Amino acid sequence: MKIHEYQAKQLFDKFGIPTTSGSVALTPEEAVCMAQAMGLPVVLKAQVLTGGRGKAGGVRIARSLDEVREFAGAILALTIKDFAVRKLLITPAINICSESYLGLLIDRGVSKITFIGCAEGGVEIEETAKTSPEKILRLELTVKQASHLTEKDCLPFALKLLPKKSQANDAAKIMVLMAKMFLDQDCSLIEINPLVVDDAGKVLALDAKVLFDDNAQFRHPEHASMLDLDSEDADEISARVIHLTFVRLDGNVGCMVNGAGLAMATMDTIKYFNGSPANFLDAGGSSDPAKAAAGLKLILSDDRVKAIFINIFGGITRCDDIAKGILAARELFEVTVPVVIRLEGTNEKEGQALIAGSGMIVAESMEQGAQKAVEMGQRA
Repeated sequence: MKIHEYQAKQLFDKFGIPTTSGSVALTPEEAVCMAQAMGLPVVLKAQVLTGGRGKAGGVRIARSLDEVREFAGAILALTIKDFAVRKLLITPAINICSESYLGLLIDRGVSKITFIGCAEGGVEIEETAKTSPEKILRLELTVKQASHLTEKDCLPFALKLLPKKSQANDAAKIMVLMAKMFLDQDCSLIEINPLVVDDAGKVLALDAKVLFDDNAQFRHPEHASMLDLDSEDADEISARVIHLTFVRLDGNVGCMVNGAGLAMATMDTIKYFNGSPANFLDAGGSSDPAKAAAGLKLILSDDRVKAIFINIFGGITRCDDIAKGILAARELFEVTVPVVIRLEGTNEKEGQALIAGSGMIVAESMEQGAQKAVEMGQRA
């Protein structure tokens, strides 16, 4: 679950992580009133649940009320990566002496909670990670270590981030508070980019990005009020309602798979054959044909999809039920792209018999299915 920067900063305040104050405006007039109250200059920041807002013109410094009005109107008229800007965060501008990056996430490769840091923060952090990976700092923690983290534990890492001892001490305090918030709120990511030192030597979280683990939301009913349905992908929301896990990606090969692990492996295999997956869709362990039909409809709602790979390894899921769902979907709406299907496991022969003669391409393995789907997508 994603939340806006202003909401993340409210959580930072709750846990004692130092950040800049701010107010949320919905109109240029509100922005002017807020700027007048807090004093100029101010920073106007688009509140959208995606990255790249700075490069898109969604972050501006205003030094007069006329500029506040002008910039607020321009930002509120923006659409950034298909997300319309509906809210502005107005914060006081500060004099920045240095910028760095500090994040906390779950690294599934090592099965640990991991701090990521870089003394070079800002919008180019991704480029730094690609071109100079040696500059990226890591501190890996078990859950037990994270829950008992001390400033002393964090100080060696913080000194590499901010060499001045007093500032490193402040950064170490922030790391301890981040770990506390991460565990308390069941986060999957906390990101501060940039973590800045102002002209008074104070260390502040100038930006805030927080993601919650969807699987833990039953423990946090208070998070529901933070959900902004207008700023999320409509298809991802509708998938949640019917208990499908769906994430839109940028490729042209649609994927429908049962099981998150198999779905990840399927996308990797498509990439291996020089294709690009258009989505992550985990239909789960259900044998409900209606879910298969709904999943297919979701995939086809993306005009970029030129081929579909349905990869089913039947355990709890029955292959014949998946086949029935797909055939039922073809009766309800037109399937305009080639479909490659691999059915293996429970009732696979029954499922294959159902789709025989349907015009779908039957694959004998995941590798063969991925390769055929990529070929079909490239031909379109």
